[in-house]
Formats: sequence, C-alpha cells, structure tokens
Amino acid sequence: MNKLDTALVRASLEDAGIGLTDHPSQADLVIINTCSVRDHAEQRVLSHLGHLQHIKRSRPRMVVAVIGCMAQRLGDQLLQHPAVDVVCGPAHLPDVVRLCLEALINKTRSSVTDNWQETDRLDELETSRPAAESPGHAYVRVMRGCNRACSYCIVPLVRGPERSRAPAAILDQVRILADRGVRHITLLGQTVNAYRYRLGEKTVYLADLLEMVSSISGIHWVSFLTSYPTERQFEPILQQMAKNPKVCPYLHMPAQSGSDRILAAMNRRYTACQYIDMIEKARAMVPGIAIAGDFIVGFPGETDQDFQQTLALINKVRYKNCFVFKYSPRPGTASSRMEDSVPDQVKSSRNSQLLAAQQQISSQIASSFIGKTVTVLVEGPSKKADRFGKEDGQLQLVGRTNTDWPVVFTGAKGMVGQFVQVMIQDASPFTLFGTCVS
Repeated sequence: MNKLDTALVRASLEDAGIGLTDHPSQADLVIINTCSVRDHAEQRVLSHLGHLQHIKRSRPRMVVAVIGCMAQRLGDQLLQHPAVDVVCGPAHLPDVVRLCLEALINKTRSSVTDNWQETDRLDELETSRPAAESPGHAYVRVMRGCNRACSYCIVPLVRGPERSRAPAAILDQVRILADRGVRHITLLGQTVNAYRYRLGEKTVYLADLLEMVSSISGIHWVSFLTSYPTERQFEPILQQMAKNPKVCPYLHMPAQSGSDRILAAMNRRYTACQYIDMIEKARAMVPGIAIAGDFIVGFPGETDQDFQQTLALINKVRYKNCFVFKYSPRPGTASSRMEDSVPDQVKSSRNSQLLAAQQQISSQIASSFIGKTVTVLVEGPSKKADRFGKEDGQLQLVGRTNTDWPVVFTGAKGMVGQFVQVMIQDASPFTLFGTCVS
C-alpha cells in the first residue's frame, strides 16, 4: 500500500516540475511516507525527523512533510515537531503536492487528516497517474480501509472503513498500465478477498474482478494481496486461479497465530483447524500453489503452549515464506488495553524460532526448483549488479516467478520488463539462482 502511495505522490511531484535527489541534505523538500502497524516503524520516523531537524539548521528553507498512517494517527501533534511543516493523511494524497508547494513558497505549516469520503479524488489521482513498481509490474488498489477490527490492528483507525473501488475505474487504470508495457498486475486491499461492488442487479466480487483484469490485452499475470482467512468467496477465487492461466497461483493469507485461544483474543474469526482446512482446499484445487503468511509473536497472554501451536502450524502448512512480527501495542486498539505481558526477550526468542523454522522449510522448497526451468518477469538489475557486471554488456538481473519466487541470473539490460526462461542451478532459502535459456 505504501509503495503504491509513494509512487502516486512521486508522479504528482514530477508533474509539478519537482525533481528527485538521492540525499536529504541536498533536498528542498523531504516527504516521509509512514506506517503505524508497529511501534518500531513509528520510532524510525521519529529518528529520521531528528536527523532532518539537524539538517534544517543549515538549510532553514527545507520543507519536511509527513504523510501516511502515522500522519493520520497523530495529526496536529506532528506539527509540534520542529522539523515538520506538512502533515497529510492517506485520504488526502491528492493534496500533498499543493500543501508542499505552499510550504515551500509561503512557509505555511498545515495538517489535513480528516474526511474518509473523498474517494472520487483518490480514484482520479490513481487513474490519472498510474505508476509501475518496475517496468513490467504494477500495484493497483481495488479497495481501501478495513472492517475486520482485529484487536491488535490500527489499520481501521488510520485507513478508515472498507470501501471497494468501482470496477470501471480499476480497469481503466489497468489498461493505461498495460499500454505502458506493464505485464503483471497485483490487486491490493487490506483484506482484498472482501472486495465487492454492486453494479445494478449484479455484485462484482474479487473472482469476477480477476477475470476482468486478466482479459485486458497485454496483461499476462494477475495476483492479489492480502487475503483474510474466510470461506466467503474463497472457492470462487480458487476456481478462477485453477482455470485461468493468467491468475498467479500465489496466496498470501496471514494466520497470525496457531493457538485458538490467542486467535480469539486477536478477534480473528477462525480457528487454526479452519485455517488449515482452507489451505488444504487451496492446494487441492490449485496444485503447485505457493502460500505465504504472517505471524505475530508475544501477543498479550501468549504462553509457551500457544507458541508451540503456532510453530506446529508453520510446520503443517509449509509456507513458501512468512513474515514474523513481535507484538507491540498500538494506541486505540482493543489489545492496547491488555497487559503487554510477554517479556521482550521472550518475544525475540519466539521471533527467532519461527524464522528459523520457516527458513528451513523455505530452503527445502527452494531446493526443489534446482534443475527446473521457470518463467521469470524481469524486474531490473539486482542489488549487486555493479559487482557482477560483464564486459559484453550483461549484468546481474532479478525477476520473479508467478509464485513470487525471486530469481537472480545474468542477462542483458534489454530484458527488463520482459518474460524470460531461466534454468535454476542453485537456491538459497528465499532466492533462486539460474541461467537464462531463452
């Protein structure tokens, strides 16, 4: 979500004639796009602001804007920070450039964080300035906000209630991206499988939207994230994935815990057995599907037995990869009123244990690709491309499979944004390495 918001703001800045620089010390304007899901993310923002406050002593005309979820949560409080000139919540992305220009020209200071109903302006921004994540891949938001009210989660407070975008706006955006060479579209939503939009007598669900997007000329792959574990509309989505070769066989569906007691305290409306049943249904209907997940360790009241049940679930499901987070209380959420009872060192230990278990599973799955040839959409040079350049003009590239495996190989710069065939020769737990064969 934040990558997409950043791309939209960047495109708007460029339209206004504002160029980018790599170093804050050279900038007239610095924009920090923020996340509030974890306290650690907000602490990093405060650290950045402290650094910018120091820079502003020698560059007093520099303007600093804070946008995104932390801006929405704190609002005018952020303007009390001596480094901050503009505060803008997610619903006001169309206003970011105007507010920053006013601050640059008139030295005004402003904060806008209200009104979740301005969806028409947001739709116009996204449709008029569709931005690609890489030359071949783009994110497209299909819905905003969330109604789930998980007890630990601040998203409904900072992103507002669930609102699905009109299919026509989404399809227009995808067509523009396809005309610009984008071949892979990822549909985004906080709980993307809850997408529903009423069109006359018909209701459009995510499965319908997947079919609509995949029918657009030039689009070869369509994926979606993130899914909430619910049986509602789950089977139609899997059916679309099974019968439509353009729909990527990849499912990111966070479990958060393997303990029914903790899941109930989290207000997650399923049990561990129900979650596993959904995974087994997905694998039965879509052979070869890749599963990714999320987990929180150290939720209030989590015992060693609860944690062992989470560890057992990871070993049962055998994710391609999963993201593990240490619990931190977020202001205004239901769980923030509970005692944060698990010591930090216990949270860290459990975090490490889950990551180690997942690394072993991912290593085994990755090794199964060795000797196989996979289709890869090339994203661009790898992070180590400069160290692996060759005199014949080739360099180290990175791309992804339709099951979201990163693949590193040597190729030509002209391959970026294209599909290539790569023979896998080696694998680490989370990356495949190979040779381009066509």
